[in-house]
Amino acid sequence: MKVDDGKKIAGKSAAELVKDGMAIGLGTGSTVAHVIQRLGELVKGGLNIVAVPTSYQTEMLVIRAGIPLTSLWVHTSLDIAIDGADQVDPELNLIKGRGAAHTREKIVAYSATRFVIAVDEGKIVDVLNCPVPLEVLPYARKLVEIQVTKLGGTHSLRLAQKKDGPIITDNGNFIIDADFGEISDPQRLDEVLSFIPGIVEHGIFTNADEVHVGGKGGLRILKR
Repeated sequence: MKVDDGKKIAGKSAAELVKDGMAIGLGTGSTVAHVIQRLGELVKGGLNIVAVPTSYQTEMLVIRAGIPLTSLWVHTSLDIAIDGADQVDPELNLIKGRGAAHTREKIVAYSATRFVIAVDEGKIVDVLNCPVPLEVLPYARKLVEIQVTKLGGTHSLRLAQKKDGPIITDNGNFIIDADFGEISDPQRLDEVLSFIPGIVEHGIFTNADEVHVGGKGGLRILKR
């Protein structure tokens, strides 16, 4: 089975949770693209929903799918938020941010009554261990790098591929990828990173309600 097949299985399953009349949040990434595609089909069939996107990329996909847009100014509370993840551990802690949209994704996730993750089975790990994306004010770059080093991590400024210089987020900030190796206590690292001045938001999420996993055996749903 191809990785994308697992993403399709998980994405379609998560999309089926959306019911008529809901205001929903939509994350960013390749798995969420499958969610949006399925929701677009349901909207064409008469489903009445509105969506808050978490990035310009997602906004364009939502418009193309024919799903009406809204914002957190209009809908301050969302019925459900659906997103992908880079890694998921057995306690449903996540690392997100490969798409550099994790700040808006976390805002939307905490605005939702239910936060659902859709991933392929390759994203399930015993211990979180991939670099943690940090959205950082450019002014605070060096301070944040020093603090990451003090925490025993290494850091790398994420560079753009089709422009010179660093990636710039939709919010106008830098991304620093901080590698802490195996993260035995994600909630503690969540707290520590949140107190470092200049970090707008980090990619550790500890609030997922359920994870839909697509793979060779079909669909699995993990819940807290």
